[in-house]
Amino acid sequence: MSAQQLPRLVAMCLLASGLIIARVAAADLFDEIYARGRPIDATLKTLTAQFSETTESPLLIQPLVSQGTIAVVRPLRLAMHYSAPDRRSVIIDRGRLRIVWPSRGIDRTTPIGSIEKRIQQYFVDTSPSQLRSHFDIAARVASDRPGTWFVAMTPKRKQIAAGVSQLDLWIGTDTVLLAAMRMVFASGETTLLEFSDVHLNPAIADSAFQPAAP
Repeated sequence: MSAQQLPRLVAMCLLASGLIIARVAAADLFDEIYARGRPIDATLKTLTAQFSETTESPLLIQPLVSQGTIAVVRPLRLAMHYSAPDRRSVIIDRGRLRIVWPSRGIDRTTPIGSIEKRIQQYFVDTSPSQLRSHFDIAARVASDRPGTWFVAMTPKRKQIAAGVSQLDLWIGTDTVLLAAMRMVFASGETTLLEFSDVHLNPAIADSAFQPAAP
């Protein structure tokens, strides 16, 4: 796996591991967000949503905007099926990452068990105080997205910052669900994921974790 692919994989594992439900915030908003998010987080098993992904890069003349659907089965099964502008699938399942991109002739599977363990260590199997030992975290009421909190997470550890140098979350104040997530990569690339039509605990067939038809 190339150095360019690793940061995006980390971000996908974050989605699969539980950042869909907000569990963290800086001390000033922590008590409210954490208390409200815990009951939802405790009962969350599956999730589906629509997403819009906007990628900006020094290598792109203009932003690249994609749409698709996402399915999550906790703890670490995720499928992102892109429908526009080009059909492709990104699937995390049973310790493997599979990328299928028919128009480019790509069907590649990569073992990612060790990366999943690191995600569990830094983001999931940790207390809020431990999380703050890994990140500088600042939270406030969002000014750009009404009805959300904004949480900015800056890695303190070099091994995290080498991939994702900044992680920004917009969390619904009514739903305590992740409304949007922006990842700033060390390469200078920025990816913004915006979620809509979110459903908690729907039945998800195993077929969701197969590539969409070309």
